[in-house]
Amino acid sequence: MKISNGVNQILILNPPFILRHSLSLKWKLSLKIFWILLFVSVISLLVLYIFQVSSLTGENYLLKNQERKLTEIKKEKEILEINFSKANSLANIENYFQNQNFEKANQVKYIQILESSVVAK
Repeated sequence: MKISNGVNQILILNPPFILRHSLSLKWKLSLKIFWILLFVSVISLLVLYIFQVSSLTGENYLLKNQERKLTEIKKEKEILEINFSKANSLANIENYFQNQNFEKANQVKYIQILESSVVAK
């Protein structure tokens, strides 16, 4: 095909029909592969996202559970410390001595050592 435009002349060659058809077929095939890969990528990323959110939720639940147990153990520790200090009080020691058949001394006698009586050399 020849187009004449005054001074300039342009020669246009149309490619054969088979060549145009094969290019469009390759283009369509490439586009189809692109959409398939895009769809597979989106689905796989969505599955990965769901898995990660599920895992994160499970870990968060376990963390809260462990924090609750830690708080309970701290409260129990405080109670045990109070009970331990009560058990070691003087009143309980006196009860222990009474239960072990110790007798209270009526009169305490001290031994007096004179300063002049020092151990002999």
